[in-house]
Amino acid sequence: MKSHRASAILLAAAVAASCAKTEQQTTVRSSPTASPTSGPTSEIGRTAGEAADKVAAKAKEAGDKIAEGAKDAGAKIKEGAKEVSAELGVQKQVLDVKAALMADKTIDASKIDVDGDAATKSVTLKGTVPSAAQKSAAEKLAREKAEGYTVRNRLTVAAK
Repeated sequence: MKSHRASAILLAAAVAASCAKTEQQTTVRSSPTASPTSGPTSEIGRTAGEAADKVAAKAKEAGDKIAEGAKDAGAKIKEGAKEVSAELGVQKQVLDVKAALMADKTIDASKIDVDGDAATKSVTLKGTVPSAAQKSAAEKLAREKAEGYTVRNRLTVAAK
């Protein structure tokens, strides 16, 4: 929203500056007998020139503010991209672990949930398995698949 307002201000300033310069040129041309350094025509030209200078200064100021806003927006986009990337990374790990658990015929993964946390870069196994051996095998498999992530084994052993 700020960039639209700043763009409108910048456009208005440019139009005003253009109009002021056109008015100055028209005034000087329409009075062929007037000297550019004396008389009412030169005063109008000088006033128009001063107005154009003020408009140009305001336009530059608006441009500087737009540039600053764009820089801030760029930094926020970069930060957001990092967060999205981290979240995608943890979700990939969760899917890899789930797929590996389901593919392993020695582990009953029907009651295992896998959760991930991008902030802590961790994967958590929750649920139940029928034996301590399957609990250990599930953790080992998760550690292999979620390389670089902390694996938390919250599985409980419960007979079928």
